[in-house]
Amino acid sequence: MKLMVVLPTYNEAENLETMVERLLALELPVELSVLVVDDNSPDGTGQIADKLAAQHPGRVDVLHRAAKRGLGTAYIDGFRMAFDKGADYILQMDCDFSHDPKYIPAMIAESETCGCDVVVGSRYTKGGSVDETWGIGRKLLSWWANSVYVNLILRTGTKDATGGFRLWRADTLKGMDLDRIRSSGYVFQVETIFVAEKLGYQTSEVPIYFADRTRGQSKMSFKVQSEAALRVWQVWWRHRHLRPADRLPVPCQ
Repeated sequence: MKLMVVLPTYNEAENLETMVERLLALELPVELSVLVVDDNSPDGTGQIADKLAAQHPGRVDVLHRAAKRGLGTAYIDGFRMAFDKGADYILQMDCDFSHDPKYIPAMIAESETCGCDVVVGSRYTKGGSVDETWGIGRKLLSWWANSVYVNLILRTGTKDATGGFRLWRADTLKGMDLDRIRSSGYVFQVETIFVAEKLGYQTSEVPIYFADRTRGQSKMSFKVQSEAALRVWQVWWRHRHLRPADRLPVPCQ
């Protein structure tokens, strides 16, 4: 079984090499490889990715994009390349260590145990938590966005619908039809989990501790958060009529 980790990057020169080495050092029941999707980072992240690919042929690949075009499109381009590479599982995560690779074995075990289609590394399921340095306002905003706002509009069962640490079965992403996914920004996370649930795919969550990045600069801002909140309504309108019968057929391998 093959697992490809899709790792979008923009100005992650301080984190990329350590992250890739941590991923490749994991002992897993599947064959792990890493795909770095770099949006022409001005800090040289793409060149570091090329160096890592040369050092680890067959285990590290790089997809260079000409410009910064949004997190959602980076993931979709990465997912499609993972399909071409024959991945059975696809894991999406951030490169800034807010998503710790140590949780990946538990996510794989959960997928195999419950037979679910997507496993979310969750801050808000029982046992999950966020960085203790977060102020009460930030904690309440994040909790409210997931547990109240998104749930109220979309009726999602996933407690951490905005989280981006996810293990997908490749056939699930194929059956969802990635052409349906329109979001290019952070609301991509909400749209994909909503579409998966509307199509009847089974989700599960494993608890994680979500740490703040210690190196590099966050891409999240109030403007980005506000735009994502408004676009949740677009996600609902676009996909409100989806049913399991709307899955794309996936040919047997």
